[in-house]
Amino acid sequence: MLQLNQFTCLRDDLPLFKPLTLAIASGEIVQIAGANGAGKTTLLRTLCGLYDSFDGDILWREQPVSQVRFEFLSQLLYLGHQSGVKKSLTARENLTWFDGVKGHASSLPIEAVLAEVGLVGYADIPCHQMSAGQHRRVGLARLYLATSPLWVLDEPFTAIDKQGVVRLEQKIEAHAQAGGAVILTTHHPLSVARFRVVELDRLNGAGHD
Repeated sequence: MLQLNQFTCLRDDLPLFKPLTLAIASGEIVQIAGANGAGKTTLLRTLCGLYDSFDGDILWREQPVSQVRFEFLSQLLYLGHQSGVKKSLTARENLTWFDGVKGHASSLPIEAVLAEVGLVGYADIPCHQMSAGQHRRVGLARLYLATSPLWVLDEPFTAIDKQGVVRLEQKIEAHAQAGGAVILTTHHPLSVARFRVVELDRLNGAGHD
C-alpha cells in the first residue's frame, strides 16, 4: 500500500535519521518509534504533505506520490498532535464538516459516533465549552466516520482515559482487520494483537520530532 525507499526527512539540508526503506501492506499496524527528536512527527507530517523537505521516494500503491497526490490524500486520514477541532463549532458541526470534506455521508448518526468515544449528549455542545480531553475525543470520532484505507496517527492516545484507550485500540485493530493500514507514533504500550515497530535512528544530534 505505502512504500518508503531510502527515505529521510531533512532539516537545514541535513538528514534527521538514517535512510529508511519500509513497505506497509493492507492489514498492517506499524508503530514508528525512536528517541525524542528522532523525527517521528516530522516523518508523519511529511507523508501527509505537511512538510516537504526530504530525500528518497514515497510510493502509493507502487506509484510515486508526486504523480498520484490527489488520490493518495483522498485515501489518507491524518490525526496530529492537535485535535483538529474548530472550537466555535459544536461537535456535530465539526464532524458534519469533516464528513462533507471527505465527500461522503456516513451511515452512522453523529450521536452514535460520539457515544463510541465517550461523549454521549455532547453533539450540540460548542467545543469551546469542552476540555482538552473532550476536544481530543471529538477529533478521534473522525475515525468512526472515515472510509480512508490509510490512517496516520500521531500520539492518538494523548489526553484520553483508560476506557478510551481500549476503545481506540479496538478501533485501530478492526481497521487493520478490515484491510486498512495504520502508521502511528505513541508512548503508550500498544495492546493490539499484531503490530510492527520501526525504529528511527537519529542523526546529527537533531532535536526535532
